Parts: sequence; structure tokens; C-alpha cells
Amino acid sequence: MGFNCGIVGLPNVGKSTLFNALTATQAAEAANYPFCTIEPNTGRVAVPDPRLDKIAAIGKSAKIVPTQLEFVDIAGLVRGASKGEGLGNQFLGNIRECDAIAHVLRCFENDDITHVEGSIDPLRDAETIETELMLADLESLERRFEQATKRAKGNDREAREQLAVMEPLIAALREGRPARTVEFPKEQRGTVRRLQLLTDKPIMYICNVEEESAATGNAYSARVEEWAAAQGAPAVTIAAAIEAEVASLTSAEERAEFLESLGLEEPGLARIIRSGYELLGLLTFFTCGPKEARAWTVREGATAPEAAGEIHTDFQRGFIAAETISFPDYIACNGEQGAKEAGKMRQEGREYRVHDGDVLLFRFNV
Repeated sequence: MGFNCGIVGLPNVGKSTLFNALTATQAAEAANYPFCTIEPNTGRVAVPDPRLDKIAAIGKSAKIVPTQLEFVDIAGLVRGASKGEGLGNQFLGNIRECDAIAHVLRCFENDDITHVEGSIDPLRDAETIETELMLADLESLERRFEQATKRAKGNDREAREQLAVMEPLIAALREGRPARTVEFPKEQRGTVRRLQLLTDKPIMYICNVEEESAATGNAYSARVEEWAAAQGAPAVTIAAAIEAEVASLTSAEERAEFLESLGLEEPGLARIIRSGYELLGLLTFFTCGPKEARAWTVREGATAPEAAGEIHTDFQRGFIAAETISFPDYIACNGEQGAKEAGKMRQEGREYRVHDGDVLLFRFNV
């Protein structure tokens, strides 16, 4: 599935360092975690999931294929981007195509690296970008509101539906509140999504700190974490310079030793990837056989036939049933045969909603 997360931020905050570390890490682990560059600024990264290794070990699978998430390194934003300043138009166009936003904030002091605003203040920087995105949304909505009003007078049903969501959105943006803060009933969410608003996208904050603060964070990152929590947004603290160094190490042992020496249990990149996955409302199901154990991605709430369609459209079209084992049962019963004998394998039909960690075998006929 083509889920992607756009990495945004002001110039010189560490976006590209972070993106390069993400891509280099995956390239270095090509055997287990495939990475491929689709465009110069787009990369797919494997979602770390220790459950997959356990399933593969029990199933004696020859190959392990993790599920993936796409990250897009988007051009640095400057104040005035909504009016086309800097690479503003390109920036806004790229971000519109992303499913979620990962906002990198500079939380370190370094006189050798200039800050476009002249001083370090991550909350001000976050508000600068949010303001530019809100201004772009407001301009877009006001323009479309006029067009929809004309069409609605001619009894255009779609236009009336658009106006019903546009009015509260425009009111919120004029008050300085992003579109994601406006609550709509489920039946209107599709109309809101089709407007492709920048501030309707889920967002997470990445605090880029100096190397010494990688394990504990610093005063700047603490302020961001508190501020993000008040918005209900996740915040991850990393040191992009360390991540780049970890990415350059070729063996897992070297990486583990290096991280341990810094008081870190895992690379910050793993936390970013997991947060991006959660932010997008995704879950993982597994398939396992002698040839390969593979993780697959679906949106929360996906039905068994929809999950089958991720593997092949024929599986969805001819869906009969999904033989389902939960991950804890798969481990406890030592695989498919043990789960069958213990009565832990269930036959699920078309209405079944897939749970995170389900190990599935689809029955189909076309």
C-alpha cells in the first residue's frame, strides 16, 4: 500500500540528514529490510516488527519480508511559503500528496549551522510552518467556497455537501486553528478528505537534539513534547547526527554496541517509523509459509476480503474465508499445526475485521 509520510521543516533543521539516515539504514540492511529509492527525495523503509522474526522462526520460512512505509523529503519551508516564497509552491504541492506529516524541529545549538530565524525556538518554528499551511488551506477553501456557492444555487448536491463542511473549516482557520481540530460526523469525513487540506493531515513532531541529549532529550525537546501532547500529537526525540552514524555501521553488532555506549536501546529511526505507522492508523497482519514470512499493511477497520486484496486482487474477488490465528496463539501453540490442534485457528468470513498481529491464510476461488 502506498502510505507515505512527508518530512517537513525549516531549512537547516536536519530533515535531509534524517532522511538520508532512514534510507542508508535500510540500504545497509538490504538482506532483511529492503529499501529502494523511487525518486531522489522519496524512500521506502521497513517497519521494524520483532513479531515477524518470531513467526518466521516457527514457520521455518526461507525469507522474511517486512511491511514498508514511504518517507518523502520535502523542500525546506520559509516564512511566506503560502504566497510562493522560497520553494513554497513546490513544498505545498508535495505535502498535499502525503498521507501524514513528520515535522522536524531544531532543538540544538550550533553556531556553525545558521538558523533562518536567527535563534533557536522550536515552538516558534512549529507555529511558523503551521501558519503557512493554514494560510494555504484558507486561501484554497475561500476560492472553492465561492465556486461551490454558485453550484449549490443550481441544486448541485455535491456542492451543498462541500459547503456544509467548508463553513466550519473556514471559521476554524480564520481563528488560527488547523483543520484537524474540527470534528465532523463519520459521514462527512469523506467530503473533508477530498478537499485535500494540508492541516487536516495527521502530524507528528521530531525533536532533533545534540548528540549528548539523544537518550534523555533537552529543555527544548521537553517543551515540544509537552506542547505536542496538549494537541494529542506524538513527539519523538532523536539526534539526526547519531542516526547518520548508526546508518553508516554495517553490522548489527556494531550498531548495538554503539547505541549501548550512548545509553540507547534502539535507533531513533525505529521509533519514528513506528510513530508514522500509528499516525496513519495502520495495522499489520502476517502470512507465513516455508518460502517466506511476510508482514502486510492495512488500515484499521479493514475487512478480511480487503486484507486479502493487499496480497492479490484475485484473493479479494474470490474470497471464501480467512483461517485466522492471533499472534499470541501462534507463538504459544508453536505455529499453525499446534494452533489447529488446540482449537485456536478460526474460520472468519467476509465481515471479519482484521486485528493487528493476525496470522492469516486466505481461502479463495476464482
